[in-house]
Amino acid sequence: MKISRRNIITTSIALGSSTVLPTAKAQANDTLKIAFAARGNATLDPINSIQGADSWSLVHIHDTLIDSPYGRFAEKPEEFQPRLALSWTMSADAKVWTFKLRQGVQFHKGYGEMTSEDVVFSLDRARDPKGGTTKSIFEGISNVKADGKYGVVITLKQPDPLFIGGTLTDYTALIMSKKAILEKGENIKRDPIGTGAYQFVSLDPDPSKGILLTANPNYFMGAPKTKNLQILYLLDTTARTLALLSGNVHMIEGVRAPGWTKSIQQKNPQMQFDVAAPGSLFTMHFNLSRKPLNDVRVRRAFAHAIDRDLLVKAMDPISRRTYGLHAPSFPGGLIESNLPANLQYKFDPEKAKALLTEAGFPNGFTIDAFTSQREDYKALMLIVQDQMRKVGVNINLQTIDHTTFHANNRKDQNSLPQNSSAYPPVPSVPLIENVAKVAEVKSDGTGGQNYSHYGSLIPGIDELLDQGNKEANYAKRIEIFQRIEKKVLEDLPLLAISTNGYLIVRDPKVKLGFEVKSGYAYWRLDRAVIS
Repeated sequence: MKISRRNIITTSIALGSSTVLPTAKAQANDTLKIAFAARGNATLDPINSIQGADSWSLVHIHDTLIDSPYGRFAEKPEEFQPRLALSWTMSADAKVWTFKLRQGVQFHKGYGEMTSEDVVFSLDRARDPKGGTTKSIFEGISNVKADGKYGVVITLKQPDPLFIGGTLTDYTALIMSKKAILEKGENIKRDPIGTGAYQFVSLDPDPSKGILLTANPNYFMGAPKTKNLQILYLLDTTARTLALLSGNVHMIEGVRAPGWTKSIQQKNPQMQFDVAAPGSLFTMHFNLSRKPLNDVRVRRAFAHAIDRDLLVKAMDPISRRTYGLHAPSFPGGLIESNLPANLQYKFDPEKAKALLTEAGFPNGFTIDAFTSQREDYKALMLIVQDQMRKVGVNINLQTIDHTTFHANNRKDQNSLPQNSSAYPPVPSVPLIENVAKVAEVKSDGTGGQNYSHYGSLIPGIDELLDQGNKEANYAKRIEIFQRIEKKVLEDLPLLAISTNGYLIVRDPKVKLGFEVKSGYAYWRLDRAVIS
């Protein structure tokens, strides 16, 4: 999706002067540099990744079995494209998926040919409850078996006609070298071996130098157009912005905060804005183990006290209002007109105060929470803090760096955890990851992102979810998932606030080779060239 100059917000300029800055021409054309808003790399092991910025390295080092088209989500079965798997079939009952692998695909650095043994090992490792952090999307798999050297059969516990889009295109389903993992052990997090378009060269302790990858000349889909790819970490917004404007980097993770995009366009009108929409679903979770958030009246008070339309306007033009966990633009997504009045949670501070009084807090209360330094998290939570203060709730909000923020959330240390994740047009995925009991957060960090403990501390949606997952009829399946969404709105273990398009700002000299329309908060750069 392209952002035109006409639809950019006209709020205050974040960088001061509107003087147009020329892009430096000192960049070498053999290394594409992209910088992200993070303290540094957390891991290069897909199943242990909890930080979105790391996905950009992971998807270039490794491959999935199948993929969506460049620049967008696949929304129909026929739109999925081969990657490590050349072809696949689904059984009549939608429970058995059979994949035929490419032959001759080589792992980096002499680790041999990729075979069914590596696929089985990678997927079993990804769904092993004893390892890694992201297991919920693999919960529906019963077993993964090799069918000869170049065949893999995945059997599901229930029918799932959307399995490939909901599980196998996710970065946690990337295929790794069994030999390398067994040989390197924990060191695989810092020395990965994949089949991807780029192979790992180095991880510099200095985050401003970051990760260096070099092109795989024998890549089975054709060698990358640009020789090297460098992923940098520049947490400071000003430093990251100036690095782009001065030409020290070619692309940066955009700042999803009021006024920033306008300031960039005034500095350099030639900059390109790539936005994956609907982008990331921003949610605020209520940790039900922390009083008084265990009282549904208190949670509903939050829902009425927060003006979500104002939050969306503050993040315009990349933000859109959402009502459930599935984007309104996706099949089955909830919109206001298909919700009963009591589940619309319209902005009503007086109703919020009445609910707090009914819950025993006529004068409100104070609660501790933390948020990320990243601008979209911080900007939204500061508005939430201000709106809750107006109904008597004081959120003692601490701001910490983004990497620590995610790590602490995964250790169940936050009263009001927030999350921003991009999901495919598969209704079960955000439900499984956010509200299924199997994804419950754990204090040792091995759990998922069900930060509310929904389904554990109070009855949840797991029986309905199981029913939906067993339904092979697509229309009936969508209807069940919409019932689940409404149940979540009744219990309110979390509040879906908005979908915020994932933004990358790009030097006009860089041509991606495709247009970004939708997809996860990362995309492939093997077709990119620097003119």
